[in-house]
Parts: sequence; structure tokens; C-alpha cells
Amino acid sequence: MLLLITACTSGENPAADGNPENEGTKKTAILLINHGSRSNEWKRQLLELERRVSSRVAAIEGIDTLSTAFMEHAEPSIAASLRNLDRKGYTDIIVIPVFLSVGTHVFDDIPTIIGQKQNPTTIEQMKLDGIEHYIPLARTHLSRPLEFSELIGKNVLRRAQALSANPSEEGLVLVGYGSSGFQENWEHLFRNTGKQVCKEGGFGGYTTAWCGHVAHYSPDSAASAIRRILKKHERAIVIPLLVSFSEKFQIGIIGEGVNAVDDNEKRVRYKPDSILPDGELEAWIVKMAKTHAAAIRTGKTLQ
Repeated sequence: MLLLITACTSGENPAADGNPENEGTKKTAILLINHGSRSNEWKRQLLELERRVSSRVAAIEGIDTLSTAFMEHAEPSIAASLRNLDRKGYTDIIVIPVFLSVGTHVFDDIPTIIGQKQNPTTIEQMKLDGIEHYIPLARTHLSRPLEFSELIGKNVLRRAQALSANPSEEGLVLVGYGSSGFQENWEHLFRNTGKQVCKEGGFGGYTTAWCGHVAHYSPDSAASAIRRILKKHERAIVIPLLVSFSEKFQIGIIGEGVNAVDDNEKRVRYKPDSILPDGELEAWIVKMAKTHAAAIRTGKTLQ
């Protein structure tokens, strides 16, 4: 199962022959895509990420432009961005999903939106959700999500240490969105991250909680996880594993979960932040861009 997911989340669109306006000349774009949110701060952080990597990406041989698109709740949409790149004559588009883990969006929705998959059920559901899918003239090359990098453990360790007073007396609560169809993958990622951070940071233990639809967008999962930690440890350190910041999640859901715990002001340490900003994530984007650009130049197919 994991091998199948890996292959499908690092794919290409072999059906496209490249934009005929630029036939014979490769013209390559990088498109950073993310879920999107109604939160202005969420969008600001993703656009800031683009700004911070733009000069390094521009220095990569074969890369001509870099832009950001949102799956829903914000503009520009993925379909609109692809259409714009087609109009400008790009032959190849490297799509880098700034998503934490494999889930329905990465495995099915995004490949469908960019024309790599044709799932009638997904297309119909996206129509109902107001999400357009567009098959570009350009070839699309889909990178893997953040899960396949080493940056998540480093990110959590840095943020946990910033809140810690005495790691041996503290337990971690890792809070993520989750995915009903891929929950096993999410739990595997969070277990590995928790074990790594406890080992490297000397923390007494960890547990996980969810804040997305698998938890019905309720603060109860976070509150229960914090209480589990406080039964065994003096303090709980709560870390939201969300790519960017949204008032709905970091304040409304996770924050309410923290506030529901007795004596939280003394025994719970929580900063409503996100994975961004993160230098390791920026470096990962540059690495993905270099890898795919080199493959395009040499005609190599990535697995």
C-alpha cells in the first residue's frame, strides 16, 4: 500500500505532449500548491514561503518561473494557475504540494485537478465543492508531500524545545488534521515524529490528537490528549502540526481544547503557531525543484 501511494504521489502526466506554442524548447515552471484557507494569515504565510525561496529556485538551471496556487478557499486556484502557465507557453510544470502527508487531496484530488487522473467520482465531488479541474497542455510533474522529508521531526523538536522548561517532566501532544481515508499513514507519521522528538529532545512521552474532519472539527480530541499526558507527566507541550496558521484551527479548535483542561495555565504550554516559517521546508522545496528540473532536462522519469 505504501509503495503504491509513493508511486502515485510522485507522478507525471505522460498524456501531455507539452505546449505546442513552445515546441522544441523546454520552458519549465514551478507551482507550489497547498490546501488553501479563508484565513488571510494562512495565505500570507504561503505567499511568504514563495518569496523566500524565489531567488534560490530562479537560480536552478531550466526553471523559468515560480508561483503559488490554492486548492480551495483562496485565489489563485490550481486550475487558473495552470491555465495561465499554458497561455504563457510553458511545456513543463513541476507541481510541489506543500501538504504534510498523503491523504485524499494529495493522492486523488490534486492529480485529478492537474489532469494526471480522471476519477469521475472525484470530478463530480469537486464540481459540488466549486473546485475546477483543468488538463493543461504542458506536462505536469507531481512531487511528493512533506512526509517524505526529514524536516517534520526537526521542526517539532525546535518548537517543543522553545516551550520546554524540563523535558524529562513533560509530554508532547502532537495535533494534526488527519485523513479519514489515510488515517493509518497519518498515525504512522505522527508516531515516528513523536518517537524521534522524545529521543532527541529527552521528553518523557508523547500522544496524538486530531483537529480536522476525523475529529469532527471538535476540540475534544486535543483536550483528551492533553489530559492523557498530564496523568503521566507534570506538563504538556502542545504542538500543532499544521502547515500554516488558521484562526479556526490553532485558536478555535486546538486553543479551545487547551482551555478545556483544568489548571491549563500552569500545566500546559501551547503556542498557536505552525510548521511555517521553516528554513528546512524552504530547502526541501529547492531540493524538489532541482530534482525534477534535472529529470526534465535529461528525460529521466522519477519514481
